[in-house]
Amino acid sequence: MLIDMEKILRNLNIEALNPMQEAVWKEDTDHKDLILLSPTGSGKTIAYLLPLLRRLDSSVRGVQAVILVPSRELALQTEAVFKSMGTDYRIMSCYGGRPAMEEHRTMKGLQPDVIVATPGRMNDHLSKRNFDPSTVKTLVIDEFDKCLEFGFHDEMSAVIARLPALSKRYLLSATDAEEIPEFTGIGRVVKLNFLSPEETHSGRIHVYRVVSPEKDKLETLYKLLCTLGNQPTIIFCNHRESVDRIGKYLSSKGIFHEIFHGGMEQDQRERALYKFRNGSCHIFVSTDLAARGLDIPETENIVHYHLPVNEEGYIHRNGRTARWQAEGNSFLILREEELLPAYCGTPQEYILPDNPPKPLPPVWVTLYIGKGKKDKLNKIDIVGFLYKKGNLSKDDVGKVDVKDHYALVAVRRKKLRQLLNLIRGEKIKGIKTVIEEVKA
Repeated sequence: MLIDMEKILRNLNIEALNPMQEAVWKEDTDHKDLILLSPTGSGKTIAYLLPLLRRLDSSVRGVQAVILVPSRELALQTEAVFKSMGTDYRIMSCYGGRPAMEEHRTMKGLQPDVIVATPGRMNDHLSKRNFDPSTVKTLVIDEFDKCLEFGFHDEMSAVIARLPALSKRYLLSATDAEEIPEFTGIGRVVKLNFLSPEETHSGRIHVYRVVSPEKDKLETLYKLLCTLGNQPTIIFCNHRESVDRIGKYLSSKGIFHEIFHGGMEQDQRERALYKFRNGSCHIFVSTDLAARGLDIPETENIVHYHLPVNEEGYIHRNGRTARWQAEGNSFLILREEELLPAYCGTPQEYILPDNPPKPLPPVWVTLYIGKGKKDKLNKIDIVGFLYKKGNLSKDDVGKVDVKDHYALVAVRRKKLRQLLNLIRGEKIKGIKTVIEEVKA
């Protein structure tokens, strides 16, 4: 298929491909599989979606490409990027945490050309014959190393065994491996390695050592966050319990924040991530679940509350900042006696002021609207309603995200009370629905 590259890049708000993406586009051939090694945050999703588009055939009815990813969040993000390209091809995401029967109904109605899924859920749909695998010619495994780390070896092997017509495979990873497992079926291959030390340990990341005088690091963390003010910051912990504990502490201090870990319900995680992306909170406390696969482009600071378990974890955490040629900061909170692993280098000492002012509340706040795409509601309907009934201007409305059964909207915090008063009892497109602030 011929694709309109200029139009797609315009839809993605990208002026030009980066060197890694250009290399994938140039080296992708019909007769070889492709392995891409590139750091977190370098744009791998766009790098493989563009050549994948070139392989789709508008005359074929059925699923033509399967994309396997290690997490729900990456599945949803990939779906969003594909849709943003503005082509006529259809995509859907499938993942655990919601009924497979509901996904099957969507599949039958949508008739997707591409399915992006976690390995277990894809295996489930294939075993139940929820779609015909005979039309699937292309397989992508994104974050392949993470899929193996999460124990998806058997599920991936089962998926590939059920795709008899595969003629093209893409494997993408942020780390290199000594060998590729045989079950992938990788044959003649083009391997592109962008994991140079200069790329991985970016000179655009400034690393600092923050000493905690107490064994409990909470007070030091609080002072650091007050010093950073309203800069978007991700705090990484090694355990879910630590994330919850820090969250409770920050709440007691009146600090706007969100928490994120695998023990939370899917909708809770989605809303937390959305609020961080749209600026409704500037502090995001997470396990390493947020270290990879999430599109959070404007994070300025990474805080290692706990030292990562290995060098790979350190690289991926830091990869959440300094994306797309921006600069960023990485802070290691350490007790006096804690020794730094060699891979952290020699960070600068960061001296905290005694009484830094508490950060101001975020400019934005997130609204929940209890209706979505399934109720025939779209972004234009919502924005028009907020302008007309809520007396908001263009500058008062930020990011709008419409899901199947609800929508989330960023609005200016100082206009919230007035807005809720004006729209009380009003209907959107004749539909009565709940409209309320999304609380922490």
